[in-house]
Amino acid sequence: MAGKKLSCFDCGQVNRVPEDKLGAGPKCGTCGAPLMPGKAIDVDAATLAKASRVDEVPLVVDFWAPWCGPCRMMAPEFSKAAGQLKSEARLVKLNTEANPDPSARLGIRGIPTMIAYRAGRETKRQSGAVSAAQIVTWVRG
Repeated sequence: MAGKKLSCFDCGQVNRVPEDKLGAGPKCGTCGAPLMPGKAIDVDAATLAKASRVDEVPLVVDFWAPWCGPCRMMAPEFSKAAGQLKSEARLVKLNTEANPDPSARLGIRGIPTMIAYRAGRETKRQSGAVSAAQIVTWVRG
């Protein structure tokens, strides 16, 4: 049975998960890490590059930095949204200070900025701090 491709945020292995099992807590076949964790996961540039290229479930990236006030305000909202979108999308955070290359390559001018990917393509982006409800609506929209 065909399923959705998801890269593991821990070991990088690509897994295929049946669509009807996305909400059932699927785990990586290699390392056992949760594939749909229901919380925002911090990733590095290499993990983001692979996941944004491979994942067939929407991947939403919050580009942020520790010194950014609006980013710190939005962090708990982004985490809350991740819980609400548990079986629909994967939400990750990329620290732009620790990983400057992706931000430069993607032309990110201000943070926080969210970018949504699906099957290797950027589908939309939004800048500025928003609430969990706004994030959920934006992802589903």
